[in-house]
Amino acid sequence: MTATDLPASLISTLPGHYYTDPAVFALEQSRVFETMWFCAVRSADLPTPGKFRKVQVGRESVLVVRGRDGQLRAFLNICRHRGAQICTEDAGEVKRAFQCPYHAWTYDLAGKLVAAPNLTKMPDIDRVQYGLVPVALREWLGYAWVCLAEQPPSFEDDVMGAIAERLGSRESIDGYELDALTVGRRITYDVQANWKLIIENFMECYHCATIHPELTEVLPEFADGYAAQFFVGHGAEFGADVQGFTVDGGEGFDKLPGVDEDHDRRYYAITVRPTVFVNLVPDH
Repeated sequence: MTATDLPASLISTLPGHYYTDPAVFALEQSRVFETMWFCAVRSADLPTPGKFRKVQVGRESVLVVRGRDGQLRAFLNICRHRGAQICTEDAGEVKRAFQCPYHAWTYDLAGKLVAAPNLTKMPDIDRVQYGLVPVALREWLGYAWVCLAEQPPSFEDDVMGAIAERLGSRESIDGYELDALTVGRRITYDVQANWKLIIENFMECYHCATIHPELTEVLPEFADGYAAQFFVGHGAEFGADVQGFTVDGGEGFDKLPGVDEDHDRRYYAITVRPTVFVNLVPDH
């Protein structure tokens, strides 16, 4: 059966090999993850100079570090001498510089080459030109976003625009003060699925009544299979007897002070391509 043979109520998905073929995934790495803005790390996780985190973006290892001037910067995690990884730990802290474990080329927190064996005997080596390769970085909503493209796409259009497209305006998210929130708990886990399936699952609620009955008790419209991301400016309203966005609908935290009455008792979901989900509720 082809897509044109389907009943009008059904829309064809991508063919199965798009979720399983390593060649397709390789193309996605180069044409999606390595060209678009990627949400890399929460800014507050790197509070002081020398704090760093290693992040995998597509096929590349990227180093995000807090500089001595307080600014976040991102670099490819490769030494300019022979391409060895500068940092092998996922996160950590250095005092003043990064040193390659292979030949000891040393770079300051701004990426400049500051030392290497016999470097004084090589006056033709430009210490800026042979510094770490910079990666584009923008900070927004309390996160550092990086892009590997030589000419990154517009952050205002692709990232901020995705928020505005969903909420109706870019300013609508300001009341949640995401950059001022504190992480209460972080859970990291692997999902045995292709990344596109995770995105698709988040953006629809056809499965909610069956898989998440407690969710549909809190957000009754989800029982009808509607995706909260379908309507611009629309947030799924809490059930009449629901006190908070909790598993049993009981009271949660106090309402965030910046959330206005129009956004109270509503849930908003936003997808920022390729892999960021933003979930907004009145108290967290």
